Amino acid sequence: MNAMRTFSLGISPCPNDTFIFEALANGRIPLPCGFEMFMADVEVLNGRAREGSLDVTKLSIAAMAHAAGRYRLLRAGGALGRGCGPLLVARPGLSVEDLTHADVAIPGAMTTANLLLGLHGGFRGDRVEMVFDEVMPAVAAGEVPCGVVIHEGRFTYPAFGLDLVLDLGRWWEGATGMPLPLGAIAIRRDIDDATALAVEDAIRRSLAHARSHPADGRPYIKAHAQELADEVIDSHIRTFVNDFSMDLGPEGQSAVSALVAKAAEVAGVALPDAPLFLEG
Repeated sequence: MNAMRTFSLGISPCPNDTFIFEALANGRIPLPCGFEMFMADVEVLNGRAREGSLDVTKLSIAAMAHAAGRYRLLRAGGALGRGCGPLLVARPGLSVEDLTHADVAIPGAMTTANLLLGLHGGFRGDRVEMVFDEVMPAVAAGEVPCGVVIHEGRFTYPAFGLDLVLDLGRWWEGATGMPLPLGAIAIRRDIDDATALAVEDAIRRSLAHARSHPADGRPYIKAHAQELADEVIDSHIRTFVNDFSMDLGPEGQSAVSALVAKAAEVAGVALPDAPLFLEG
């Protein structure tokens, strides 16, 4: 492993990512290599992963169907759990049945949120793509009848006068019995195993530092958060950062593998005949 090498690392500005990666980004822990941070909305990261232009990147599980030829998944740093899924919201008085043929605002075609909406099968209207933080204002203004919210939107949609129509995470959990995998950290397949394992270990140590020294990362988290209220940031971190973020384990890996397979089936693409996860 060349200790002097610098890797490009893509994460989102959401509190779960900035919480996990702050110590790594700001040199609070010993690192096996350099990291050049690239921060962008998750759908931008999904596009970068599809191109293969980042060495290491957060991506939606749904996007892995298109990126698995170039990347394999690490077992640390992702977002997976129960009670953390995307929410379909609308103005008051509308039900799932009312919205069967309605247009739906989505936070990107390659997001896990959009994949789950399609797997549910109850919504046949057109998808209207927009950046995730534009979804709630668009629904509230009547520009679209309903929308799928992710990230901080899970906690802030009532402030826009919107009602919950369907919890897609709860639907997935009920249909499969598995936790919901939302996003994961992928590393290019042309990076050797020893280096990839060292990167995975660095992510774990960064998360461990965040848990042990939560005040250290607060300015970094707030500098990038869409919603600055402390209670929203804290709720976001509690919801999306858990033991699966430290290590997916067998249950987490099974859930990710299942959803990647479904994503590939929906997209009509074949997954490579190679391990999905970094082994070791």
